[in-house]
Amino acid sequence: MMKFINMIQLILVFALTSSCNQLLKSEKSEKPNVILINVDDLGYGDVGCYGATKVKTPNIDKLAIEGIKFTDAHSVSSVCTPSRYALLTGQYPFRKDLWHPVFYKSPLLIDTTQTTIAGVMKKAGYATACIGKWHLGFGSEKPVDWNQPLKPGPLEIGFDYYFGVPVVNSHPPFVYVENHKVVGWVPEDPLVYGEKAETQWFPEKMGMDLMGGAKAAHAKYNDREVGTKLKEQAVDWIKKHKKKPFFLYYATTNIHHPFTPAERFVGTSEAGRYGDFIHELDWIIGEIMTVLKDEGLDKNTLVIFTSDNGGMLNQGGQDAWRAGHKLNGELLGFKFGAWEGGHRIPLIARWPGNIASGIESDKLIGNVDMLATLATLVNQPIDSSKIDSKNMLHVLLGDNDAKGRHQIVLCPSRKKNIAIRKDKWVYISAQNEGGFNGKNIGDHNLGGAAAHLLTGQVNSDIENGKIKEDAPPAQLYNLDTDPYQKTNVYLKYPEVVSELEQLLKNELNK
Repeated sequence: MMKFINMIQLILVFALTSSCNQLLKSEKSEKPNVILINVDDLGYGDVGCYGATKVKTPNIDKLAIEGIKFTDAHSVSSVCTPSRYALLTGQYPFRKDLWHPVFYKSPLLIDTTQTTIAGVMKKAGYATACIGKWHLGFGSEKPVDWNQPLKPGPLEIGFDYYFGVPVVNSHPPFVYVENHKVVGWVPEDPLVYGEKAETQWFPEKMGMDLMGGAKAAHAKYNDREVGTKLKEQAVDWIKKHKKKPFFLYYATTNIHHPFTPAERFVGTSEAGRYGDFIHELDWIIGEIMTVLKDEGLDKNTLVIFTSDNGGMLNQGGQDAWRAGHKLNGELLGFKFGAWEGGHRIPLIARWPGNIASGIESDKLIGNVDMLATLATLVNQPIDSSKIDSKNMLHVLLGDNDAKGRHQIVLCPSRKKNIAIRKDKWVYISAQNEGGFNGKNIGDHNLGGAAAHLLTGQVNSDIENGKIKEDAPPAQLYNLDTDPYQKTNVYLKYPEVVSELEQLLKNELNK
């Protein structure tokens, strides 16, 4: 009898163990949700965990505390549209001769046959959404007919759903688009080129007389409510898709000018309206993380937080600088340029149980690498010969033995200033920053050598806000010994210059 009881016990133990193993196996094979947060114009020094003191970012800082923070991450373009193109397609934007932002007349820049992050995730069985700023064009004709279905667009390159600001919060049309249609549009109230828009003015809000009409659609767009509206759309979408693996590309309008945080954030920072917009951004991130926790999605969601390029020394940025807030920390340069401040960006990843807490990585990585990295995560094959993206999954997960990139191409807005980074060296193929060219403090587009009149930064090629007459024709910096690019060593290391020139030429001719 005892032998029979013991046999029954063994069978029960075996069955229980087998059941547990199957449960563990199913849990391990469960596809993680992925949220890719692409912030607009957030500089390397705009966040507390990267050194900011005049603004408070507890929610973003918490991501770094609970995950991995990168100190050598870059957008391969320091310009908004090309940067987004690279992120979603895994391709350097120079291959499409894409250097500048596009606006309200531009058709879709991404070929619908191209591999994209959204397409990869969709093939892997994910629900996919793009919520927020698009800025990559709509349709196939120029100028865009905003009164017709806006296709092709986000849905034709792999997203199941789109809601957001179609171009950028500083330029028309000042409306929302949902999938293929302007929200609030009706045939008898169309959008009209060349009319003044009925929309509120803010400093550094531009082109209000370029496209008007559509009073009902414009009425739904309140600048101070955009951040909250996009957050609500993201939260609602997450809740609706929590039972299926999802991929959310969440592109905020914060902190691009005009600086229009909700009223409750106005005056809350020590960096003026620029800092107040960061405070609203941090609240938005906190709300996203809260819904993940409330819905039981927290531990099985990979959250990647980054920016499209470095901070911009626009009028709001200049006010912040005077208040003691350094947009890109001690890095030289700003948005649109080839110096480090234009393209070195915050990058934080959090995934409990897969990424250890409190890691800091100095591995070289680019936003262009997100495609191959996420494709590896979800076991989707891609044709690596057609993209520039590299699989950085082990780097993203904090593996100390994983290798980052050895080289990366960096594109400013001016083609002649294209740069290449190899290990400790960065080569910029012309003088100056290659970005904005405003010459006077107070100019919206203050940049390059002239910006030093305000910032007081040091560079061996610059004197009194101008490039010296005897400055070398191009630039070379050793980032190991000179991370803030104070000394151009182009003339000192001709063999390094020659090597990097050839590497860059090889990349351009691929």
